[in-house]
Amino acid sequence: MTKDQLLKLPLWQYTGEQFLELLDSHFVKTTTSTENETSDENVSTTAKRWLVYGINGLCELLQCSKATAHRIKNSGVIKDAITQTGRKIIIDAQLALELIQSSKKGGRKCKK
Repeated sequence: MTKDQLLKLPLWQYTGEQFLELLDSHFVKTTTSTENETSDENVSTTAKRWLVYGINGLCELLQCSKATAHRIKNSGVIKDAITQTGRKIIIDAQLALELIQSSKKGGRKCKK
């Protein structure tokens, strides 16, 4: 079926394959138009930030337990990546990962 024929069908008549084909064609078109817009503008101003929310988001990002996520947050290692207003915590994931990586370069010190 052509794209025009797919667009005229009611949604309940689509097969899974037809629906995915229509979605793929939409995302290709959207991605292409977005790439054209970003190439014209300054890349640094249009760069999207990858954000995670709350301790649960930090747990998923670092793939660790809540206790470990709390310990990392409270240690100050990722302080620059965290914005907290009251109970709402927003973390710039890319910056947090960079900060953690740079803090690991010093190595772990043994306690004696």
